[in-house]
Amino acid sequence: MSDQTPLPADELLDIVDEQDRVVGQAARGESYALGLRHRCVFVLARDAQGRIFVHRRTSGKLVFPSRYDMFVGGVVGAGETYDEAALREAEEELGVQGLPAPVPLFRFLYEGPGGSWWSAVYEVRCDVPVRPQAEEVAWHAFLSEGELEERLGEWEWVPDGLEAYRRLRER
Repeated sequence: MSDQTPLPADELLDIVDEQDRVVGQAARGESYALGLRHRCVFVLARDAQGRIFVHRRTSGKLVFPSRYDMFVGGVVGAGETYDEAALREAEEELGVQGLPAPVPLFRFLYEGPGGSWWSAVYEVRCDVPVRPQAEEVAWHAFLSEGELEERLGEWEWVPDGLEAYRRLRER
């Protein structure tokens, strides 16, 4: 990490209202500490066989450390679009370049453990070998939908990702 790169807690986010309209800006750490509503992206990454990328977050994550997630993604930076953030986050977390643009599926307002954020859900196909970021991902595998379903009741999942996955299955 260069001296120019902001630390994750210092990253500037747009703060939004219940209609997803920007009402201000705050640093990521401040946003979490004060419970300010911001924007996030969730990208379901599938390999060439249609399996879903599942990972366990590292213990140093600001939100939901050491929990499992079936999405890659993260916060949308100030002035960044959901689409830009989805591609950036997917490539960063999977450790790949040249992914196709993630396909937007739906948006919802998450309100639950950890806070409240507008959530844009995407899907992308990743046909190249992944090299997940060590500072983001402690463990990973591509699981079939059946394998993922079996683990839903066994593993401790991030609540926002679990909510996004539930809504995705209902569609």
